[in-house]
Amino acid sequence: MASTTASAGSQLGAQSGGALSKDQVFASIGRLYDWLEKNDYKGYDTFDGLSAFVRPLTFESNFLRTVLQQGVRRFPINTRPLLGIKKEHASKAMGFFAKGFIRLHEATGEKLYADKAEWALQWLIDHQSKGYSGACWGNHFDYQSRSFYLPKDVPTIVWTAHIGDAFVDAYEHFGKQIYLQIAASACEHIVKDLELTIEGDGVCISYIPTKNVPIHNSSLLGASLLARVYSHNKNESYRTLAQKAVQYCANHQRANASWYYGEKENLHWVDNFHTAYNLDCLKHYMSATGDHRYDGKFMAGYEYWKKTFFLPDGTPRYYDYKKLPLDIQCSSQAIDTLVLFSDLDSSAIPLALRVAKWTIDNMQDRTGYFYYRRYELGIVNTTPTLHWGQATMLCALAGLYKQLL
Repeated sequence: MASTTASAGSQLGAQSGGALSKDQVFASIGRLYDWLEKNDYKGYDTFDGLSAFVRPLTFESNFLRTVLQQGVRRFPINTRPLLGIKKEHASKAMGFFAKGFIRLHEATGEKLYADKAEWALQWLIDHQSKGYSGACWGNHFDYQSRSFYLPKDVPTIVWTAHIGDAFVDAYEHFGKQIYLQIAASACEHIVKDLELTIEGDGVCISYIPTKNVPIHNSSLLGASLLARVYSHNKNESYRTLAQKAVQYCANHQRANASWYYGEKENLHWVDNFHTAYNLDCLKHYMSATGDHRYDGKFMAGYEYWKKTFFLPDGTPRYYDYKKLPLDIQCSSQAIDTLVLFSDLDSSAIPLALRVAKWTIDNMQDRTGYFYYRRYELGIVNTTPTLHWGQATMLCALAGLYKQLL
């Protein structure tokens, strides 16, 4: 695979005019693959700043931990090597790698992709968080959010749901029962270990097991996994909880069809990729359960997202009110969501191609990896973030390539 895609990259990678072709998409994947192979599928994370050797200077206060973490994240130059932060494997990255390689195997039939997908899945089986009611995964570093502090290896529903989704994909593609069992085990963690915010006929599933943290996209990610697993094992408790989580989200959709990140006052923002998560999850829920009572709401949300978050050339805006920063996660998730909605929207793939072209032209380094962010005045943060950039782009471009065949 490496030699095939590398040669394609040398022939096609420099092309920049006109519409993006499927060969150019595959060439970009090949350059990224080569970079990942050279780096042993390791990289930095956007939020790994608390692994710095200067952390004792925070005196373990929430405020100073936030300053350190956000300082490392936002500084336009990658200071991690100077701060003793090492490149690592990452659980969420492995989930996206697995999904991406499954898609490439579906598209090409090449055994190498199947082997890579199953390697990533086995790594995930071997690196679960311990002490919970089912399979789950967390960060390999401590994390400080504006709402909570999370020690390394404590699972989050976001990581667990994305990874569980990869295991459902693997079961549907490879047909191995163990993959469905792992996905169902992740559902047991969601059902048994996470608190619920109950509000009328809806519930919001907590982001983490140590505290009740209601966030729209994370709750919906859990609901999506529950629904997808329900479609295979018919566990009614999964479908019931998923429906209530979707109802909570529907109840809180704003008048313009958008959603805040969360309902607490300090979480009142609307951004590109979290909105796209919501849309993916709603579509997966409806496809898996056959429950179409929310069709109008989720399609209104999709039209809002498509109208709000893209410039004509495919540049993905970050927030509903401003373009910057230009973030690789906005690119990757936009491509993924547009491909998912292409069966409902004939304009989705042309827009996905514009986003992919802009991203390859402006965010992919000549060595193959994707940059983290672009800012004002041409400032570029070239940090090779692993799950945030490399894994999500491999997954998204693989899905786009498969769709173009």
